[in-house]
This record gives sequence, C-alpha cells and structure tokens, in this order.
Amino acid sequence: MTTEKNPAAIGNWEPPMPPTDLIFDDGEPLESNRHRIAMNVLIRSLQQAWANRNDLFTVGNMFIYYSSTQVRNRDFRGPDFFVVLNVDSNNSRLGWVVWEENGRYPDVIVELMSPSTAAIDKGIKKNLYEQTFRTSDYFVYDPFDPNSLQGWHLDDNQQYQPLTPNERGWLWCKRLGFWLGTSQGIIDRETAVWLRFYDVAGNLVLLPEEAAIAQAEAAVAQTEVAAAREEAAVAQAARLAARLRELGKIQIFCEIFWLF
Repeated sequence: MTTEKNPAAIGNWEPPMPPTDLIFDDGEPLESNRHRIAMNVLIRSLQQAWANRNDLFTVGNMFIYYSSTQVRNRDFRGPDFFVVLNVDSNNSRLGWVVWEENGRYPDVIVELMSPSTAAIDKGIKKNLYEQTFRTSDYFVYDPFDPNSLQGWHLDDNQQYQPLTPNERGWLWCKRLGFWLGTSQGIIDRETAVWLRFYDVAGNLVLLPEEAAIAQAEAAVAQTEVAAAREEAAVAQAARLAARLRELGKIQIFCEIFWLF
C-alpha cells in the first residue's frame, strides 16, 4: 500500500527557523584579574597592529553559537580570545552566531587556562575547535605558568598537529602571520609573564599605550638628532669663518711684505 504525498503540504513546508532566545551572558567572570588583563592584551595589541583594517573581528570571552542543539542544552562556548578574518568589523555583535555570519567560525582561538580548566581546554574544547569549528590555529596558556604555552595547527587532513617552538619558545600562528610568545612586564599595575604577539622580524606587537610611548620617544630622538646636526653645522660654519679670517690675515701680511 502506498500513500500519496500532499503537494500542497510539500509546497507550504518551510525549514525551521534558527533559535532567537540566545543567551549572551552567563554571569561567570574570568578566572582572575590576570586572566582578564591577559585577554585584553591580546585583543588590544592585535587591534593596534591592524588599526587600519576593518575586515576582521577580534574579541574575548564571547559566546559562539553554532547549533540549535547547543542552545537547547545550554552548551555554551566562549573562548577567552578569538579572531575571525575577512568579516565586517563594524557590525555590532552580542555574540558570534555562526548562522548569522555566513557559517564563519573563528580562524584563531586562545584559551587562557587555569589548573581547573586545563583538562577541558586541551581535551573537549580542543576536539570541538578541531572537528567542528575547523579553527586553523589553537593555543592555550596559563597566565600563572610561563612554561604552559602550547599550540596546534590544522593540517591538510583537518587534524591538529602540535606546533614546535622556536629557539625563544615562541609558536608561529600561520593564520595571523605573528608569533605567540611570552614577555615579562607590568601591565595594568600587575607584573607577570604575559602572552604577546611578535611580528615576523621578532618585534613585539605593541599595545596602544606602548605604541604612543614609542612614537613619543621616536619624536624626541628625531628632535635630538636635528639639534645635533644644527649644532654641528654651526660649529663647522664657525670653523670655516675662522679659517677665512686667518687666510685674510696671511694675505694682508704677504701684501705688506712685498711692499718692502
């Protein structure tokens, strides 16, 4: 026995709409103030490095929604830091909703670990970012453990391969074209070994305030160089004038000598 399908019913069928009751704040703070600073260092330094670009989105501790099942199960994922390239950075977003972003997932993710989250960050989350997100580069770092930096890059078989550190212990982020390494210093009144970006030449990617200080120091140095050059030019002119005066005296002496 066969049952005919109702053409009208088929014609009126519409795909289910994506969920609209999304939660964008779980009320959970970061592990510590140092974790908060470490997150902001990555965000602000990358924004400073690419201040003239409007084709990327970089943020921290923001929910990423990628399936309706995730919403129903309240299975939220909010990486401590992530970057999505080739998107409009001017769009206002409460969260990263994949089905509203043309299916785009983060290109780079960094999780700032703690002893209580390390197993999840290097286990469940790593598998999710590899198998579902297909995130090109994934890094983990504990701001209280300078030796904890690890990273993986997605190979041609869509599997994470561990990154090998260079002689400085830095890891290459191919998607961004920057190194990720550590640098000890004081940021927001806290001394720590911070996770920082470095360019291809090994130069630290500066925070906005660091860039402002560097620009001010460069301006002072240029002023000092200009002043030194001017002083040297004045001294040279003085020596030349003295020489000309000396030559003039010699010439007068010779003229008097020949008169006698």
